[in-house]
Amino acid sequence: MRFGKPIARLGLGLLALIAVAAQAAEPVTVYSSRNEQLIRPLFERFTEETGIPVRFITDKEGPLLARLKAEGKNTPADMLMTVDAGNLWQATEQGLLARTESKLLEQNIPEHLRDPQGHWYGLSVRARTIVYSPARVDPKELSDYAALADPRWKGRLCLRTSKKVYNQSLVAMMIARDGEQKTEQVVRGWVANLAAPPFSDDTALIKAIAAGQCDVGIVNTYYLGRLLKDNPDYPVKLFWADQNGAGVHVNVSGAGITRHAPNPAAATQLLEWLSTPEAQALYAGNNLEFTANPKVEQAPVVQAWGKFKSDVINVSEAGRLQRRAVMLMDRAGYR
Repeated sequence: MRFGKPIARLGLGLLALIAVAAQAAEPVTVYSSRNEQLIRPLFERFTEETGIPVRFITDKEGPLLARLKAEGKNTPADMLMTVDAGNLWQATEQGLLARTESKLLEQNIPEHLRDPQGHWYGLSVRARTIVYSPARVDPKELSDYAALADPRWKGRLCLRTSKKVYNQSLVAMMIARDGEQKTEQVVRGWVANLAAPPFSDDTALIKAIAAGQCDVGIVNTYYLGRLLKDNPDYPVKLFWADQNGAGVHVNVSGAGITRHAPNPAAATQLLEWLSTPEAQALYAGNNLEFTANPKVEQAPVVQAWGKFKSDVINVSEAGRLQRRAVMLMDRAGYR
């Protein structure tokens, strides 16, 4: 009988451990607009280190936001992961994301790359800058985004469609910096200088420059990075825009915990882990983006582009001014 209490205590202890293990094993469910091949290795590593399984569903950002909204309190999603601060801002405005307070995230992610209220955090940085043909353009001719509206570039400029959020965010940030009137003048100048109708994606634009269809354009750097990885001598180069002014326009891919997350504690653990050096190297490196955590070394292809000055306006402005940007581009004839 004298062993009864210790055994009972041991039994209770085992039950507690089992309960903790069961709770820890509850999966985190992520809705992601990032491609499966970019996120699967991350989630597998997280599971290896923590024992927490990660389930994920991939789709375009629009359908994911609509799904979250329709599911409401019944959603299985713990986290929304998507590209562009404009999309993350929309999710916040629709009440789909909860506030996440985390000292670790605040330490790892610079202030201008996260929501001021903590609804989402940038996890990789996307620089949208100028690309050019070194055979036909002297880089001394280049300066900032506005200068591409100069008549010297008439019939020499290529752009991606205005329907893509990347360009909507660029124009929104220009409005934040320079005001609507000046920005509209610039966009009208871009349209006047187009060598071809806007392209559906950045890769097609870069290939058009290589083929001689145009001489300059504006793209996210990782699209050129993918081409350079296969062919280091690819005949298109990067130019860091506006280095004597506000700096290169940057945006983010990022994530936030959903408002009705079934497993918010584990989701927060995943979000924090994604900001750490190990995860950052994978998250950004797999797509040749820049890490959001400034303490982490960039991938070799990215490092080769050198350091640059980036615009430090909070990227949430891209969302706040997105509607005005879309209307402005429509008025300017930018399709």
